[in-house]
Amino acid sequence: MPLQFKIMPFNELSAHELYEILRLRIEVFVVEQNCIYQDIDNKDQKALHVLGYYNNELVAYCRLFDAGYYFENASIGRVIVAQKFRNKKWGNNLMVEAIAGVKSYFNKTEITISAQLYLQKFYESHGFVKTSEMYLEDDIPHIQMKRL
Repeated sequence: MPLQFKIMPFNELSAHELYEILRLRIEVFVVEQNCIYQDIDNKDQKALHVLGYYNNELVAYCRLFDAGYYFENASIGRVIVAQKFRNKKWGNNLMVEAIAGVKSYFNKTEITISAQLYLQKFYESHGFVKTSEMYLEDDIPHIQMKRL
């Protein structure tokens, strides 16, 4: 069974969907990566949220921003696949959906991301190129990448 995706603005998320999103983000970015940081950053309200479900469980997620909000270009962030499903390579499905979402909702093709350095090859496989030196974001090595 493939992932089922939906893309929605913040004000259309149900309380249950928002809870699932925050639980997954904290599970991965705070607990798994052992990184204490402020995940709830007052940017969710401006984002489109990409939710990927498998058997009615949220297993993949990211958020999309139009140009000028986060970066000069449109952007994709908080890209996650639940740890127990990473062997299925659903990050690829999520990125395809996210890139298509940027195009269909914002009519943009240029996308900038702040990528964790260890995922550079993954993002390159989706057409992104490195555009900065390594920098630390919440004590985790990152690079800026762009897709034209």
